[in-house]
Amino acid sequence: MSSGKKSDSNFLVQGSILAIASIVSRIIGLLYRIPMTNIIGDTGNSYYSAAFEIYNILLIISAYSLPLAVSKLVSARVSKGQRKNAYRIVKGALLLATGTGLTASLILFFGASFFTNMLNTPLSIFALKVLAPTILVVAVLGVLRGFFQGLGTMMPSAISQIIEQIVNAIVSIAAAYILYGYGARIGAVLGNKEKYGSAYGAAGGTLGTNMGAVFALLFLGMLFLAYKRIFKRQMRRDTSSKTESYQNVFRVLIMTIVPVLLSTTIYNISAILDQGIYKNVAELQGYKPDDIDVWWGIFSGKYKTIINIPISIAAAMAASCVPNLTGAYARKDRESVRSQINIAIRFIMVIAFPCTIGIAVLSGPILKLLHLYGSTGTTAATMLTTGAIAILFYSLSTLSNGLLQGINRMREPVKNAAIALGLHLIALLVMMFGLHLGIYAVVYSNALFAFFMCLFNAMSLRKYSGYRQEVVKTFLIPVAASAIMGVVVFGVYKGIFAVIKVNAIAAILAIVMGAVVYGAILLLLKGLSEEELKKFPKGYLFVRIAKKLHLL
Repeated sequence: MSSGKKSDSNFLVQGSILAIASIVSRIIGLLYRIPMTNIIGDTGNSYYSAAFEIYNILLIISAYSLPLAVSKLVSARVSKGQRKNAYRIVKGALLLATGTGLTASLILFFGASFFTNMLNTPLSIFALKVLAPTILVVAVLGVLRGFFQGLGTMMPSAISQIIEQIVNAIVSIAAAYILYGYGARIGAVLGNKEKYGSAYGAAGGTLGTNMGAVFALLFLGMLFLAYKRIFKRQMRRDTSSKTESYQNVFRVLIMTIVPVLLSTTIYNISAILDQGIYKNVAELQGYKPDDIDVWWGIFSGKYKTIINIPISIAAAMAASCVPNLTGAYARKDRESVRSQINIAIRFIMVIAFPCTIGIAVLSGPILKLLHLYGSTGTTAATMLTTGAIAILFYSLSTLSNGLLQGINRMREPVKNAAIALGLHLIALLVMMFGLHLGIYAVVYSNALFAFFMCLFNAMSLRKYSGYRQEVVKTFLIPVAASAIMGVVVFGVYKGIFAVIKVNAIAAILAIVMGAVVYGAILLLLKGLSEEELKKFPKGYLFVRIAKKLHLL
């Protein structure tokens, strides 16, 4: 097997490890949100999400780009045998993370009142203050994750993600329950029991985020200290003549971080702009503030929570692509670059299409299965059915951002995201003022933002890598297989539910049947060849099964 083919398979395997961990983490996150939502309600979800939108912006500015930057720079130096310089990158990044993380944490804590009033959600202040120290923890955590990813292993990051979510889930539920009661007692004195209970309950939920990050940092910190002895022995065998100065280390870190930071900030700032625009415009249009909070809580706590599960696969794949693509691009191995881009996009599309159609078709049953339906289930199901297309567009745009960063085109995602954001905001305002779509204006304009990112990133990839997008096997066959799967899933669910009247059994059997039907049709339509399937994780096992079933 050539080095190019090994690289293709390796980043798929490593990406799949991180993707599985991301999915497990998302599922844990989804499961604990069920009891937490029952405790704090849709209003509490609104306070919780408002705090997170503000937190995410400062996290992105101070720390979010560190894992990718560190993994990229460490990978480049290790591939050249420069382990001393790789270690200097880590030490410089830790110092930078501490400085930026501490500064952002202090700004968030002392500026909490200003930020929450700006979003017209003043009672989010308690949740935001609890979240503030998390930025410093996540900044340092990101450097350690980036170090191990740069060495070509996603396992430490994957395990730390699962630890983080387990602790998060336990603490969030317990703290939300305890603090909801405390807030309700305060609210009873102030004359608004429910709102203060929800606000303090939301703060309990954010305490879980804080403690989850602390435990993940403790795990990776111990792993790093244990591995450092091995790495230092390897450093003694480092014969590279040039040792980078810390001045140069900070320079390359900042040059790598800033473009990623800008693109990620623009990419994610749409959420906070959406919230500000939606809440203020809806209030101008005469909607009650309590109703506005409930609708936003449904959007952020139910719709986004579910669609983010399949999107996390693309984020994991993007993280695993960057070190491999960086190495291939540096070697001027254009064939390997194009091959890796092709297999990554194919992999994501094979997953994103069925997820999009499956969630659209089974929106209501999925919400009921996860105990997220409740009194507002019809609205949440409609959001998922009409807005599921965002899964496809966000998956592809998230991946293509990573692909562009992997081939050292750091400015392209920045430029593309800025243009897409402008078009997105215009669409949002037109849908709210002109079409009076309310919360659905946010759903549809978000999908448009991701679509524009896909379009612009595709043009940039073609320009700078020479990659020509194959259409039939990447898009047409997966969408055809997914459409047939959607019909089968709908029919199976309706048929089983009509007989047994148990949503959980009908939904699970429909999902399992859908996966089997989709895989079979994809292979029958030649959407994947035997060689391509072998590149996937457990690909040889799938090939043996497919041959026994005469699908290959």
